[in-house]
Amino acid sequence: MFDIKAIRDNPEAFDTARRRRGLEPLSATLLALDDNRRAAIAKLQTAQERRNAASKEIGLAMREKDAAKAEALKAEVASLKEHWPAMEQAEREANEALTKALSEIPNSPLDIVPEGKDEDDNVEVLKWGKPKSYAFTPKEHFDIGEQLGLMDFESASKISGARFVVLKGKLARLERALAQFMLDTHTDKHGYSEVAPPLLVRDDAMFGTAQLPKFRDDQFSVTAGRQAGAAQAEEQASEWWLVPTAEVPLTNLVRENIIDESKLPMRLTAGTYCFRAEAGAAGRDTRGMIRQHQFYKVELVSITTPEQALEEHERMTGCAEAILQALELPYRKVVLCTGDMGFASQKTYDLEVWLPGQGKYREISSCSVCGDFQARRMNARYRPADAKGPRFVATLNGSGVAVGRALVAVLENYQNEDGSVTVPSVLRGYMGGLERITPQE
Repeated sequence: MFDIKAIRDNPEAFDTARRRRGLEPLSATLLALDDNRRAAIAKLQTAQERRNAASKEIGLAMREKDAAKAEALKAEVASLKEHWPAMEQAEREANEALTKALSEIPNSPLDIVPEGKDEDDNVEVLKWGKPKSYAFTPKEHFDIGEQLGLMDFESASKISGARFVVLKGKLARLERALAQFMLDTHTDKHGYSEVAPPLLVRDDAMFGTAQLPKFRDDQFSVTAGRQAGAAQAEEQASEWWLVPTAEVPLTNLVRENIIDESKLPMRLTAGTYCFRAEAGAAGRDTRGMIRQHQFYKVELVSITTPEQALEEHERMTGCAEAILQALELPYRKVVLCTGDMGFASQKTYDLEVWLPGQGKYREISSCSVCGDFQARRMNARYRPADAKGPRFVATLNGSGVAVGRALVAVLENYQNEDGSVTVPSVLRGYMGGLERITPQE
């Protein structure tokens, strides 16, 4: 979220950043809304000052036995009181209009981000590993999983509808092994602290990380019914949101806090199920596990100072890359162009894993630096070591990595002609020593 004072100080820089995202200039509209807000505040303050002054003048007039003046002043105060609610309402509405407008504006890209319209303009910066050659035509993951007898879309559809899957037996264990391996790696080798966060969050949390209000239609909401006991009135018909990513609860751990700089950077990780409505994905990846309503993901979140943010971004992306390298999965690293960046991002790296069944690279991790964009929405600050006033923190988030897509990548890259799947060596300890998953009889 932007500081209106910064926009007022340099409207051209704000509009230039919007143009880089392919958006129209907006500073004039925002400054007009701010002018309305300022006028409403000034009118209320002027009325308050006049009411206070008139109240004092009434006492003076009464001491001077000037009844006519006292009555006139009383009438003036009464008139101010009568119009007070309307002036307060005007101030609230002006504040809300500006806040709403600011909350729907995407973050500005850093100057180092390449300009472009869509994913075709993203820039590859690294390619790791060589795709394997097969003596047979490699299958896609859903064919492999179904032929193993361990991936069941039909039962999932009966239970929950489209874009769900039931994993069974060794594939269910393989998904769990992948998540455990990632969490162990990030906590033991990369210095992240593991967190087990709530999967239901309030509006304020979703607003803080910028899923609300702009992307409401992409989320799943849950409304609680009437609760028994003393808390009934408070909890009746409460609404939560299912987390679209653990970024939401992890980042919001610092909301409305002031953190000592000595405690930064904070590095947090969590393995959770994530839930997305995929409202804008009709017709895309309708088969298989690439794009589902429910999926498992290991998330990485960093809270740091603005000065450390870019260095932390490189570090975080490297941690996600280390997972793919340990699994020996070929991938490429791209920096997203201005037209393909996420709403809250200043700069984003995507890691795209090679899927031989599809014959293409597909996203498996996205690592973004957000600057103070989310911090302003959460009022998350830190106290600098130089003892000056609190400043907003910088936030970063990334997939470390998407577990479901890692499962897809393992199935496709480690498939064998006989229908079996070799278990990556780094996962065998998590699989009870199992080296190969074979079709079920």
